[in-house]
Amino acid sequence: MTPSPENDRRRPLARWVWLVLGLICVALGFIGAVVPLMPTTVFLIMAAACFAKSSPKLEAWLLDHPRFGPTLRAWRRDRAIPLAAKLMACGGMALGLAIFWWGAHPKWPLMLAVATIIGLCAAYVVSRPSRGARG
Repeated sequence: MTPSPENDRRRPLARWVWLVLGLICVALGFIGAVVPLMPTTVFLIMAAACFAKSSPKLEAWLLDHPRFGPTLRAWRRDRAIPLAAKLMACGGMALGLAIFWWGAHPKWPLMLAVATIIGLCAAYVVSRPSRGARG
């Protein structure tokens, strides 16, 4: 089956969309590296996935980055999260929940819903292996 001319026209557009999404994720990830409570690694994982579909050079740059590359490669290889990152993520989630409770004074159903969502996210982070990841 030969590709249709319509599909050939969509591929460059799709590559540009993936590229732009990847660049946005890199920007958010770098912002997260300096802004407390904003994640870094999750955005860089998404950026690497976007670059895999759009720009092998940018994907290689991220995977070879001296600070973020080892964590990204560990995630790709083993779906692993370094222990230090797990501790920071869970600590950040707990701090975020405490700030929400202290600042918003939510009624208990909303507090329970937010705590449940954050708890599920923390459980996912903790359930990932640490093996193969730096830390």
